[in-house]
Amino acid sequence: MRKNGNDRERKYTMSHKIGSALMFSLIVMGISLTANAGKGTLMDMADMQQKDRWVRERLLNKEPNLPFSFTYDGKDFHDLLSGWPERSQTKKRDEARTQHTLAWTDSTTGLEVRCVALEYSDFPAVEWTVYFKNTGTSNTPILENIQGLNAKIERGQEGEFVLHHWKGDTFNEDLYRPLELTLAPNVSQRFAPNGGRGSNGEFPYYNLAIPGGGILMAVGWPGQWATTFTRDAEHSVRITAGQELTHTILQPGEQVRSPLIALVFWKGKDIAQAQNLWRRWMWAHNVPRTRDGKLPTPSLFGNTSLWFNEMCNSKDEDQVYFLNRYKEEHIQLDYWWMDAGWYPCDGNWPKTGTWEPDLTRFPKGLRAVSDHALEQGVKTLVWFEPERVAEGTWISNNHPDWLLGKTLLNLGKPEVLKWLTDHVDRTLQEQGIHFYRQDFNMDPLDYWRKNDSPDRQGITENFHIQNYLAYWDALRERHPNMLMDSCASGGRRNDLETMRRAVALHPTDYNYSNLTVKQAFHYSLFQWIPFYASNTLPVDTVDSYAFRSGHAMGVVLGYDLRRKDHDCELLRKMASEWRQICPYYYGDYYPLTPYNIDESQWIAWQFYRPESGDGVVEVFRRPKSQESEEIFRMNGLDAAVDYEITDLDTNTPNILSGKELMEKGMRVEIGKNPGAVTIVYKRAK
Repeated sequence: MRKNGNDRERKYTMSHKIGSALMFSLIVMGISLTANAGKGTLMDMADMQQKDRWVRERLLNKEPNLPFSFTYDGKDFHDLLSGWPERSQTKKRDEARTQHTLAWTDSTTGLEVRCVALEYSDFPAVEWTVYFKNTGTSNTPILENIQGLNAKIERGQEGEFVLHHWKGDTFNEDLYRPLELTLAPNVSQRFAPNGGRGSNGEFPYYNLAIPGGGILMAVGWPGQWATTFTRDAEHSVRITAGQELTHTILQPGEQVRSPLIALVFWKGKDIAQAQNLWRRWMWAHNVPRTRDGKLPTPSLFGNTSLWFNEMCNSKDEDQVYFLNRYKEEHIQLDYWWMDAGWYPCDGNWPKTGTWEPDLTRFPKGLRAVSDHALEQGVKTLVWFEPERVAEGTWISNNHPDWLLGKTLLNLGKPEVLKWLTDHVDRTLQEQGIHFYRQDFNMDPLDYWRKNDSPDRQGITENFHIQNYLAYWDALRERHPNMLMDSCASGGRRNDLETMRRAVALHPTDYNYSNLTVKQAFHYSLFQWIPFYASNTLPVDTVDSYAFRSGHAMGVVLGYDLRRKDHDCELLRKMASEWRQICPYYYGDYYPLTPYNIDESQWIAWQFYRPESGDGVVEVFRRPKSQESEEIFRMNGLDAAVDYEITDLDTNTPNILSGKELMEKGMRVEIGKNPGAVTIVYKRAK
């Protein structure tokens, strides 16, 4: 181990608070997860008071300081709403959520402005969306500059605002990279995605640290949003967030909406604990559940995409053969993944727009594969990309009037939404599909804006986004136990609205065989999106370092099992190990090293379930690292309790106290580079 002056042992530390008095339950795989660790709190009354104060001052006062803004007929909304009749309603949505609705109507033009907010009783969280509807009989004046969030945040006399933000999917080594910006006086920072997909290049999630606490924030808009943090010369910062461009009339009966804005308040100094508060809120209220109330379970996927040009060169017998090979090798899959190219496409998968199986390659449709898989206890996932339409396909030939620029499906049209919903619904039923995967391999922004007239700027995008979400809601309603996957050239449309309806099985199209980068983006995503999947690459050989680098809630296998020289015994071991540790991913997450994509450095993280006192530590020694051991200080443990620590490669338990693990740390040795270890721990008996 390298010595550095007085630092005789390089120790990676993260500050922590022990435990949580917050109680909530998630039913996961038949296990009740309860966030109670005894001492201290992850969320305390101060967090809830901060949320309560926000709701009272911004929504419930007689003259509330509303957290949104817009301009109508050239007038600021403050000057308008005070003169419009107001009505309000509060009702319980369920045990944890109360809905507050505020509405105003302009008696002259018929414009109705409606803010629908949800207040949470089990988390210091509040969210809202603002709707604008023309209830009159003629076109409205111009409605513009709609900001779903427009609020000034104050701090005390000491300290400074620090904005923690992340890159989105950049299709580069820096994807999901965490960044930090101190908002000095008179600084303004603007963020916006590229090309109209909500997490393309920029990530619509933020953690604004304020002396003594902070606010976690999400902008739920799977289109072109913009967020700005503007610091004044004194002690405040103004945050605005909305659809980037709105300047439009509304025709009679039309409705547009703002992005969803979600805030989670936190107190203290611990960024890791703040992110865990977000993770718990995501698990409790956002990660999509099936109608029976169950969260998605960890899933092992298999596919043949690398060997048949996705599905372009595959036939039903190929898919059946690979399914049989996995069964022969006693590797139990959860889903069989059939990606692009199962439809007529002339061997070119981007030729999308005919959403029927290619009967020359699949004479009985996909049913021959999905039924065979189900006989083996394996469900089926199938890829769609309905919004991008190629020439020479059914949609292009029969409905060119549905297309923008001959390519983008104009989903904002009601007749397009109805046809697409009915057609895909029928295809899902006929082909026996259990997991719907949707991709989007184009930037729609130019198509939307070129379709808008000067007095309708932003309207095509807004209608598209509303119907995109309505389409997914309709599929979920018709297939209540079906899961959905969001893919847009990887992870370029994973905003909060989307993540409430789908999981991210393919969070990037970037090179999954770059294991250093994969480890780094996993490090980031675990903080915001608890359920995602990752491809296991490279697949020319079975390798424990590569497999462990792809650990997530979903693992995707693409080995060529026509080969009989793969080490399937090791593959079975790795799959079994992954299933053993997956339940810990529902727990709290702590980075144990700084983020890095340096092949000479280590990277590591910890998951901990405080209610059961167990978890996992995953450690990676990169290819160019010269150190064979490191020390990692763990987080969240009970200092008065002993823990049994087991490296799953040696299966030799070791007993250490929580106090020692948190203060002195755990020594981890990895003899070869690259190398990875998986260490489980639990309270000692």
